[in-house]
Amino acid sequence: MALKVGDTLPNFKAKDTNGTIFESQNYIGKQPLIIYFYPKDDTPGCTTQACGFRDNYQKFRDLEAEVIGISADSVQSHIKFKTKFNLPFILLSDTDKKLRKLFGVENDFLFIPGRQTFVIDNNGVILFIFNSMQGKIHVDKAFKILKELTK
Repeated sequence: MALKVGDTLPNFKAKDTNGTIFESQNYIGKQPLIIYFYPKDDTPGCTTQACGFRDNYQKFRDLEAEVIGISADSVQSHIKFKTKFNLPFILLSDTDKKLRKLFGVENDFLFIPGRQTFVIDNNGVILFIFNSMQGKIHVDKAFKILKELTK
């Protein structure tokens, strides 16, 4: 069953680009999160989206939020992607697609992994879910929601 606005972020674990295990429970209750699912490293739309989050990363950090990108790519692929585009935020590898299933992120156009963004408050409650194949829009929408949260 897909997560929806008002749900509490479930605990989950995944490998990050440092090869360590990321645990969501270490963030819930401490800071807001922007979790975005994207189809594939180093493709045009995904690069635009990742670079949008990179270029606005300090604005998210100023609001005490952490940005987390998730795709089915391997840790090695994420390392190359992160290095090539100087991405300062966390990338998680979901090779078995368990996180995609946990969040309820479905494929777009039947076979392309979906692009979906979740804005989570510092108590772990999902405030906003956005689904669009246009990656750049995700950055703007997530920032707008987060900014409203901190007013």
